[in-house]
Amino acid sequence: MKTHTEYIWMDTKDRYAIVNITRDVVSALRKSGITEGLCLINAMHITASVFINDNESGLHEDFLKWVERLAPYGKDKYKHNLTGEDNGDAHLKRTIMGREVVVAVTKGTLDFGPWEQIFYGEFDGQRKKRVLIKIIGE
Repeated sequence: MKTHTEYIWMDTKDRYAIVNITRDVVSALRKSGITEGLCLINAMHITASVFINDNESGLHEDFLKWVERLAPYGKDKYKHNLTGEDNGDAHLKRTIMGREVVVAVTKGTLDFGPWEQIFYGEFDGQRKKRVLIKIIGE
C-alpha cells in the first residue's frame, strides 16, 4: 500500500466560482503510480467545496443561483457575521455543496460515470486557498 499527496492552490478572481479540477487530479494520479485504490479530493477551507457533476456551464450557473437563493449573501443576514466576517452565507453554501469526494482508481484511471468530472466550488473567493488530493492504493 502506498500514498501520494498533492495540493492545488486556488485563488479565484470572483467571490463565487466553479472550477474544473479534473485535470489536476488526473495529473496527481499519474504521478502517484497507483493503479488500484481510492482518490480523496478535499476542499481545505470551510467556505469552499469539492463535488462531482457534469461539466456544463448552464448547470454551473444553476448551482450558483440555487445556493444563492438558499443562503443569500448579506452582511446583516447571519449571526456569524457579527464576528466581523461577511461570509456566513459561504459557510452554508459549502455545507450544501459538500466538503470532499472520493473516486475509485481502477487500472490507473479515475473510475467515473460517463459525464462525471471534479469541481472546486468557491463561495468566499479572492484569496488563496488549497485543495488536498490524497491517493491511497497499490
